[in-house]
Amino acid sequence: MPEYRIHDMPAPLPGAIVDKLMQVETATVGHFRHWGFMDRRIQGLLPGVRVVGCAVTIQVPAQDSTMVHHAMGQLRPGDFVIVDRLGDDKHACWGGGVTKAARAARAVGGVVDGPCTDLAEIRESNFPMWCRGISPITTRVYNLAGTLNAIVSCGGVAVRPGDAILADDSGVLVLPRDEAEAIADQAIAMQERGRKNEGRVAAGEKLGEISGASKLILDALAKR
Repeated sequence: MPEYRIHDMPAPLPGAIVDKLMQVETATVGHFRHWGFMDRRIQGLLPGVRVVGCAVTIQVPAQDSTMVHHAMGQLRPGDFVIVDRLGDDKHACWGGGVTKAARAARAVGGVVDGPCTDLAEIRESNFPMWCRGISPITTRVYNLAGTLNAIVSCGGVAVRPGDAILADDSGVLVLPRDEAEAIADQAIAMQERGRKNEGRVAAGEKLGEISGASKLILDALAKR
């Protein structure tokens, strides 16, 4: 018998959190936080995009895409689809048809911990996707098993339904929603300091002097 487990859809992310996270680069958070980042081999298929959304999680095994197709009908505006492939790196469960269904539901993006297919259609649809590359070998509706809105593993990170997802050219970051706003505030402040330092460098100051790196090296050399 097929085995499916379906849980309630998570509450949408508050607009204030989305607005703040849209100002944040994943690499900025990477300066002060070292967990929640998916494997760097999960890369975006569209350049120059930044997306924030509410995690809707899916698990699908091997060649079966039954749950992916079902989940597309449950999506809402602002959702970010996270697909746990349970270790399969051969079969692409996401292609042109699934992309169009996600876009029609006004989902904001998706991550597949495995390959996608139909790269040209994904790009023509302008739908932000992150994955482990492209494969011509695809899944089908085999009616085997799957989960919707359970805790999953994607890119080496545990993702809970309703987590905040921030994704850009540098990678994908998973944030518990109760921590997301504070992290966004910290990152925005850091980015502002960075912009001020860029202005100082443009005015002639040395980066090593601004950051303190040059003093550390000179002090270490003086102690020899």
